[in-house]
Amino acid sequence: MHLPSVGLGTMGIDDPEPVATALSLGYRHLDTARIYGNEAVVGDGLAEGLAASDVDRDEVTVATKLWVDDLGAADVGPTARESADLLGVETLDLLYVHRPRGAYDPVETLPALDRLVDEEVVREVGVSNFEVDQLDRAIDTLDAPLAAHQTELHPLFYRPELLEHAREHGYTVVAYSPLAGGRVSEIDAVVEVAEAHDATPEAVAIAWATAKEPVVTIPKASSEGHLRANLAAAEIELTPEEVAAIDAVEREEELFPE
Repeated sequence: MHLPSVGLGTMGIDDPEPVATALSLGYRHLDTARIYGNEAVVGDGLAEGLAASDVDRDEVTVATKLWVDDLGAADVGPTARESADLLGVETLDLLYVHRPRGAYDPVETLPALDRLVDEEVVREVGVSNFEVDQLDRAIDTLDAPLAAHQTELHPLFYRPELLEHAREHGYTVVAYSPLAGGRVSEIDAVVEVAEAHDATPEAVAIAWATAKEPVVTIPKASSEGHLRANLAAAEIELTPEEVAAIDAVEREEELFPE
């Protein structure tokens, strides 16, 4: 699945305007989730953005995630259809299992997702916050190819084994919280690289993530200035030495543990 280097994460966004503005600036990947409670807001922003531009709906990847309560075999279909209605789309471009817990059972949940692909309710299937063994089980169980794995990835939390698995199996890694919850400006290695490029630490954090194949990012932003800056960050080219310096940052615990 082809996804742009920078998409829009929408957790906490409760106004359609940032979504519409993002589309006008060139964003073509919108990411939300059932648990965010804002699928209708994102859908309104999508509709406004499409109406105000010459962007075709097919150019925009609209992604959402089934929460742990929605993963029973009988719940997957109705919940996905409700999400599509809230988002105002006929087809969900990418539907994730948000976390492999709660009602998640690979032999029940994943075939239900396959049925949604067959019924053209969903175009592509993804998973989020999975471990390597859970990824292997998902790939073995799904009929549809695994399109993406969404995982926390930023200079303070980086798991190379997940990227290597993605390379081996040909799916995209979608990095959430690439700005480490606003903490990247406190990381010396990131600040030093930013100074060398006359860029912000936030821009360098995105550039560092997108330098890692096959990673794309979905930073959240609400203001037009931040939306523009995040989109432009993927154009920064870091040297291998700069990437290695950030790789060597002493890691801390993840922001969103299980």
